[in-house]
Amino acid sequence: MAKTKQHRRLGPSRRSILKGAAAVAGVAAGTKALGGFPTVWAQDTKDITINHSGMSYSTIIQIAEQATVDLPFSVEMSVTDHAGMLNRLTTQSDSIDVADIELWMRVITVPRGIYQAVDPAKITHWDKATTIYRDGQLEGKQISRQGVSPHEVMYFTDADANALADGNTDYATMIPGVFNADTLGIQPVEIGRPINNWHELFNDEFNGRAAGMDIPPIMIMDAALAIESTGEYTYADKGNMTKEEITMTVDRLIDLKKKGHWRALWGTFDQSVQLMTSGEVVIQSMWSPAVTAVRAQGVPCIYQPLAEGYRGWGNGLSLMSHLEGKRLGAAYDYLNWYYSGWMGAFIAKQGYYLGVSETAKAFMEPFEWDYWYEGKPAEDTIHDPYGTPMEKAGHVRDGGSFSQRFGNMACWNTLMDNHQFLLKKWTELQTA
Repeated sequence: MAKTKQHRRLGPSRRSILKGAAAVAGVAAGTKALGGFPTVWAQDTKDITINHSGMSYSTIIQIAEQATVDLPFSVEMSVTDHAGMLNRLTTQSDSIDVADIELWMRVITVPRGIYQAVDPAKITHWDKATTIYRDGQLEGKQISRQGVSPHEVMYFTDADANALADGNTDYATMIPGVFNADTLGIQPVEIGRPINNWHELFNDEFNGRAAGMDIPPIMIMDAALAIESTGEYTYADKGNMTKEEITMTVDRLIDLKKKGHWRALWGTFDQSVQLMTSGEVVIQSMWSPAVTAVRAQGVPCIYQPLAEGYRGWGNGLSLMSHLEGKRLGAAYDYLNWYYSGWMGAFIAKQGYYLGVSETAKAFMEPFEWDYWYEGKPAEDTIHDPYGTPMEKAGHVRDGGSFSQRFGNMACWNTLMDNHQFLLKKWTELQTA
């Protein structure tokens, strides 16, 4: 019997979202039609519309359009930022059918009783879902639980769906959704030597040419990884620091700012791209699609694997408590469609991973699968989901294979017990 988790009390503030993913027009040519995947609800659902709500990097209009083509009912996407999503979940949960939310959000929202348990027996490919979420391990090795890790919020204690379990149960909080591993972006030509460790983000060599995120819960974790890399200090849990640890870490960032180390602390995806393409910055905290955007402009840029490991993040799709009857059946059919292959291929070409990957093979060329998942050199041009060339033949994905990336996970995005204290200290950094 799984025991009830002791929940951390977390505030609702969170990072800015990736901009513009939902606005990209056009679905790549040659989409393969779906059909024949099992359905949970066989009755007429043609008049039903399922609302899928989440953040822009995973709630993309082309996904809803394809689902609406393949399913007998309609799917609509509603996109918001993190604070807006939390507000909607807590004040208008009945306006959402499928909530596509980040892992840490569940710690805040589960006790409100707004979800219903997902029955794994009704998810066709549950047995193929990543063990990172289902069991908290990869290839028999436990995944880091610093921060809010996937397995930590994967299961309810029981069918009441208002308490998280510390271990596997028959009551899932979600189906594993989009997830990835973050690290530093560097300009290898400008730097001219190998970069292997997080402490390079603080290196005086890059004074005035380094950048970080003006997103407190994430940047403080990158800073902690850098501090641990120097050997100066080891945190008990980078994802849930004490007030003393927060003070020490932010003070280090302030000292670097006063020395002129930071060219900028960016707040948006576009800013991070501009800093790198302009040549103002040669090393910085980055997100995977931003590195791709820099390379697309002809500027050499690497999403650099680091010895201390990656900072992970992830989403999952949850069923809201108001769903019942045909509408609940349609929502289950949508979750099964989500795992049937098209979505996995689409999101892989964004540089992300989906909870079930195996079915995506039928919607990708073999060399695409080898590139995105196996870490092999591209045998042909790699395109994004909309048909735009991304990488030339011969290129190897930064970080290598899925196993290499997630086999070296240091921590996960989170909000801390002392989140409000962190925000207070962060104001000191901003005004220093």
